[in-house]
Amino acid sequence: MTLPFFPPDLFDGEQETLLDIVESIGLAPEQKFILGTHTTRFEEMIRDSVGAADAIACGSGTAALSLVLRAMDVGPGDEVVVPAFGCAPLAAAPAMLGAVPVFADVDPWTMVADPAEIARLISPRTKVIMPAHMFSVMADMPAIRSIADSAGVRLLEDSAVAQGGMLGGTPAGMWGDAGVYSFVQVKTFGMPGEGGMVVTADPEIGTAVRMLRNHGQDGRTRFVHHRIGYNSRFDEIMAAFQLHRFATLPQRLERRACIGEYYTERFGELAGCGVLAPPPASDGRCYYVYSLLAERRDALRDHLAAQGIGSHIYYPAALPRQPAFAPYAPGGAWPAAELAARRTLAIPIYPHLTDAQVEHIADAVCRFAKES
Repeated sequence: MTLPFFPPDLFDGEQETLLDIVESIGLAPEQKFILGTHTTRFEEMIRDSVGAADAIACGSGTAALSLVLRAMDVGPGDEVVVPAFGCAPLAAAPAMLGAVPVFADVDPWTMVADPAEIARLISPRTKVIMPAHMFSVMADMPAIRSIADSAGVRLLEDSAVAQGGMLGGTPAGMWGDAGVYSFVQVKTFGMPGEGGMVVTADPEIGTAVRMLRNHGQDGRTRFVHHRIGYNSRFDEIMAAFQLHRFATLPQRLERRACIGEYYTERFGELAGCGVLAPPPASDGRCYYVYSLLAERRDALRDHLAAQGIGSHIYYPAALPRQPAFAPYAPGGAWPAAELAARRTLAIPIYPHLTDAQVEHIADAVCRFAKES
């Protein structure tokens, strides 16, 4: 049995559909390959599914973060509070606008930003708080929303990994002034290409992002540029493909949740053996990635590989310890983030794993923890 961490067959059952879409759009009289009717319908579908005022498709999840920060007028002299553990765009997006990413340490178990740390770092220069959902756990958005409101700052919710997640009845992406999704292939609503989405309940943010993604144009009159913007437009083929796939997203999410809950139940007894599963819960879970915290992480990775099971180390260094971002974090300490970087190991959770394969993976983890 060989189970790769990144499966090569995510879209195997939909190849014919994708080829039909390519042919249809490629031969259509209007020859519209970006920001056409499929993109508009895709945006409307996402908007309505989460109850947003606007949804704006763009080039990637990373671009979505940058577009929203620009729409929020983040620039030189501003600070953006971000998690100390996570994906590089969390720090890069504010830094590329001349702002300073301020790193909040994370909860040592869930690996999402600690609200108490966020509150401690608020300063007169803070413009935005930008928490991120991590692996299978959504951040404590009610607490962070309260902090942002009390401080009078904007809240940008990085939901790149959490599309389909719900916390307290509110969809991931809708706790902040704006939220972002990513559609890169391994995400919960991934596709065979790059793409992202901004969702917001604030029509002014939506209008600004819509201009910024298309060179500052308003979509009505070409070559009239209201703002200095970017080229971050969405592909019509990918929009049509996602429109086709949206109806089956709930069942893929349900399968991911089923696998994740099974893992958590199986691994609940391993904490005393040096392997810690995510906290058991159903609310605020998204199951994009299922990541364990293992004291002997590298040995567990090797053990799984010997059983034909792929695994993956996300973020082997805390963000302030990365060379690119170290200048923004002189002399600080982020013990929980640095511990997570040494211990985290993700195991397969893609929805077309069979029950037997999931059991095989769980058996291998349990065998390592109990026999090592």
